[in-house]
Amino acid sequence: MDIRQEIEEREKAYLSPSATLSSRSTRAVTEEPHPFRTAFQRDRDRILHCKAFRRLAHKTQVFLAPEGDHYRVRLTHTLEVTQIARTLARALRLNEDLAEAICLGHDLGHTPFGHLGEEVLSEFMGKQFRHNEQSLRIVDLLEMRGSRPGLNLTNEVRDGILNHTWSMPMPKSEEAKIARFADRIAYISHDIDDAIRAGVLTSEELPEITRRVLGKTPSDRIDTMAGSVVAHSISEGEVGMEDDVLEALNETRAFMFESVYQRPEVRAEQLRAVALLEAVLAHYVDHPDQIEEGGEDDDQARVVDYVAGMTDRFALRQYQRIIGTS
Repeated sequence: MDIRQEIEEREKAYLSPSATLSSRSTRAVTEEPHPFRTAFQRDRDRILHCKAFRRLAHKTQVFLAPEGDHYRVRLTHTLEVTQIARTLARALRLNEDLAEAICLGHDLGHTPFGHLGEEVLSEFMGKQFRHNEQSLRIVDLLEMRGSRPGLNLTNEVRDGILNHTWSMPMPKSEEAKIARFADRIAYISHDIDDAIRAGVLTSEELPEITRRVLGKTPSDRIDTMAGSVVAHSISEGEVGMEDDVLEALNETRAFMFESVYQRPEVRAEQLRAVALLEAVLAHYVDHPDQIEEGGEDDDQARVVDYVAGMTDRFALRQYQRIIGTS
């Protein structure tokens, strides 16, 4: 018995009956098992080493081109989501490696300039651009393993990546449901922290239900929400969150949309980002031959893939080059 098989046997002996066993995972293309890594560990490593993951370090989370060094970007958000998911999975005896792989890959498809980029691409495409679908497209087609397109991830990780957003159908595994909650817990908590740091709001301006139920500090809020997932999941036998905490989470999220994500004082900044992306898109529609790489023959798909994959700073450099100010 090799090391991987020993790990798989430990999973069978220790994990919850509702956990996803790596030994039962499937891929579109069957591969020879690794001697000391499980299937989900291999998926995690493939995501960590792909180009799209590295680009997350220079993609905006909420604040566009923030001046301070301590604001979150997509990469730090991803790492915080992953940490929360691993904590939850360990507490519930679910498969930590699967939860980790899903979380590391869940935001690979995000555009430059946050959700503004999604809105611009949706207008360009004539249909809604969804970052979760683009994340799956990246791991299935756009990233390469040697000369072969796609990372050939397990179907369990692919399902978790596609269905991590709450607008999508419920994912199949309990670990993917953990990833859903971890994502929302992380961004609500750290967006409050960043907004306070930016002077956009004060802790006293948070809704009463936020301060009373979730807590007054970032660590309190994360601990309350994560603890609620653990308590509900143990008592009900499936991943979820207690009603009072979920209500507080949803009301806090609604408050953040009104007071931070869509605040009027940053409209000028948003309009500049929109104009920039529209100009970049228009340029590559006229000059698809300048696109460095792409997985499609269709020009519109290649333009969308290329622009969606840009970091904020690369999009800005391309814009300056296009308008002749570089």
